[in-house]
Amino acid sequence: MPSLLLQNRPATLWLPEQASTLAPSHDGLFYFIYWLCVVSFVGLMATMTYFVVRYRRRSPDQRTSPLSGSLRLEIVWSIIPAIFLAIVFAWGLKGFVQYQSVPSNAIDIRVVGYKWFWEYRYANGTTLTNDLIVPVNTPVRLIMSSEATSADDPAVLHSFFVPAFRVKRDVLPYRYTVMWFEATQTGEFDVFCTEYCGAGHSKMIGRVIVVEQDEYEDALAPQPWDENVETLAQFGERTFQSNGCTACHSIDGSRMVGPSMAGLYGASRPITGEGQVTADENYLRESIVNPGARIVESYPNAMPTFAGRLTDQQIDGIIAYIQSLQ
Repeated sequence: MPSLLLQNRPATLWLPEQASTLAPSHDGLFYFIYWLCVVSFVGLMATMTYFVVRYRRRSPDQRTSPLSGSLRLEIVWSIIPAIFLAIVFAWGLKGFVQYQSVPSNAIDIRVVGYKWFWEYRYANGTTLTNDLIVPVNTPVRLIMSSEATSADDPAVLHSFFVPAFRVKRDVLPYRYTVMWFEATQTGEFDVFCTEYCGAGHSKMIGRVIVVEQDEYEDALAPQPWDENVETLAQFGERTFQSNGCTACHSIDGSRMVGPSMAGLYGASRPITGEGQVTADENYLRESIVNPGARIVESYPNAMPTFAGRLTDQQIDGIIAYIQSLQ
């Protein structure tokens, strides 16, 4: 089939690489319309140039010859575009049906969009943040919705887009939308939110990590800290970044949605309704697992809880990382 011949093509000037079964049909229609427009434009410009030169006015008293309608010509220039429109419609309809028809053997994964990160919930109880891990050559159905980060911060509209897979679907507050894909090669592929969702929209970036089928279960297991490879602070930095913390918290002292982590450890923090509180280990841990308990003055109660999302070791790592930002 032509779609198989087009599969897994590298990136081009107009489109990123192909990495899903849905990409060839999408790209085929795109390039059909593209070259149809190119040929039509060149033909139109060439015809216009010919008539400008051929029938230009050669003397002051010259008049154009009488013109009369041509039924045959009108039929031709009506039928030819209609044929191309029918082809585009049929091709697009086939792709739309394919996009809407989820295979019966698809793996279900819950996707939740927060401000401003993605959370993935698997049937085995695993929860991942920003990194969606899937097996290659296996259909995956994403059941998506947007949720509030806290009681004081309502859910907003997001949009889940994987350019290499040619799939995109809006993620609505408190309502399910469904999207599916089947990755055709292993690797890491970017995920973007394509609906403006607030101040952290540009940092709502994740990855789809496609692994071999026999590596899938092991890849879902949390990666523990290996003291022979990195320090606890380095492990915490990776955890901090992979869980989308950089979307709300800076590490250089600049103001964002949440307080900056620079110089935070050991500093005195003004807490709404409590006065000054020292940012020690207990304060940092509480801010991660129960962020609504103490709200820093002038900042909103917008951070979701990470209780159950992070292991104790990951929390220890984040605290060690914050301690290093002095």
